[in-house]
Amino acid sequence: MGKQTMGFSSQALNCRADQKLYHLQTPQTPIVRTKAYEKYCVDDYPLGTNAIVAVLAYSGYDMEDAMVLNKSSVDRGLCHGHIYQTETIDLTEQSAKSDRAQRLFRRSNLDKSSHQLIDSDGLPYVGQRINPNEPYCTIYNEITSQTTSLKLKGSEPVVVDYVAVDVKNKMHLQKANIRFRKSRNPVIGDKFSSRHGQKGVCSQLWPDIDMPFSGVTGMRPDLIINPHAFPSRMTIAMLLESIAAKGGALHGKFVDATPFSNTMKEGESESSSLVDELGSMLAACGFNYHGVEVLYSGVYGTELTCEIFIGPVYYQRLRHMVSDKFQVRSTGTVDQVTRQPIKGRKRGGGVRFGEMERDSLLAHGAAYLLHDRLHTSSDHHIADVCSECGSVLTSSLIQAPKQAVQEMVGLPPGREPKKVTCLACRSSKGMETVAMPYVFKYLAAELAAMNIKMTLKLSNGAGA
Repeated sequence: MGKQTMGFSSQALNCRADQKLYHLQTPQTPIVRTKAYEKYCVDDYPLGTNAIVAVLAYSGYDMEDAMVLNKSSVDRGLCHGHIYQTETIDLTEQSAKSDRAQRLFRRSNLDKSSHQLIDSDGLPYVGQRINPNEPYCTIYNEITSQTTSLKLKGSEPVVVDYVAVDVKNKMHLQKANIRFRKSRNPVIGDKFSSRHGQKGVCSQLWPDIDMPFSGVTGMRPDLIINPHAFPSRMTIAMLLESIAAKGGALHGKFVDATPFSNTMKEGESESSSLVDELGSMLAACGFNYHGVEVLYSGVYGTELTCEIFIGPVYYQRLRHMVSDKFQVRSTGTVDQVTRQPIKGRKRGGGVRFGEMERDSLLAHGAAYLLHDRLHTSSDHHIADVCSECGSVLTSSLIQAPKQAVQEMVGLPPGREPKKVTCLACRSSKGMETVAMPYVFKYLAAELAAMNIKMTLKLSNGAGA
């Protein structure tokens, strides 16, 4: 998970203009580390935080790979982070070679509303907060005397962190880098992981007062992880790290966890295991030999039935955040041809309900739910069908002559009656309205283009 972590990736952040950079605000050095960690000076670029982790099935919100975070720990700065994004604006690229328009960064004097966001040079103020769809830069065209604004895309506000200009052309600036900063503090759905691949998402930010607390020290955990995450994954090293870090924290020193190294001291027998070595560190400070403690329920104040395994583990905040991935839609833009919802998260599209999802619903016997997804909520259309010739394409609307519709007091005016006729039968006798997905009508039109006629057989539904 080290490649996906939100770490302290650069010491020269103020001088950089990376396309996208994830930055952890409050990193710490791990208590348990290897010799290679010190050799390669990883402390110059730390990756995570020492969180007090309790292994406990507490609320039901920590099932599967979910984990409960202490809200007060997060409020104090646990895993707070930022995303830095740089917009590069090059005016020489924007103007085509054919049109020799001279474009400049300049603020519009006509639109006074943008003056609080944009400086006189057409670029934003450093430290300025910009909301979605607000301008962050204005460009003036000398030939047309028009000013165009570049507006912030996305759905979250940003802060202008840094503005750098290319000073080669001192008279007319042609290139600028604007770096935006987004705050990303942990929310429900964000991903975390220990160094042992024990990954999970935050399921609740639990109030500190309701977290379980230790009877000895009164300490509350920063993070609760479910014990069922261990047997199948066999991440035993994480349990060892917890005991080692607990002993290291109590003695105020780092613990060497270099693998395949012989740490046997003089007078020790080969049979003494690592657990015995780490356990004696805890026992020397008056703690339980195996790293467990008696915890009390934060809700009831009663002692929990079992002793709970608790200790510090170095946890990383990963760059997979729910704010970048969530996709939601009720109604919105539809495809021009099929009239079905468009795809793509950026465009406000829907999630594809494919063939296999359809098969699953049919197997569950939920056919009416299928009707809702693929018809009512998708491309619902009411078509006029001729019951004489069965054609869905030959209907035509004839405007009936205006008749004097009797107006009733207090009611809206009555609608004009519409008359639909079939062009093939040249009659309006057998015209019926049928609800269908619009794409079905489109299929009939495509087949007609290939000289294949599709006819529908209508029935009243009683015997069907």
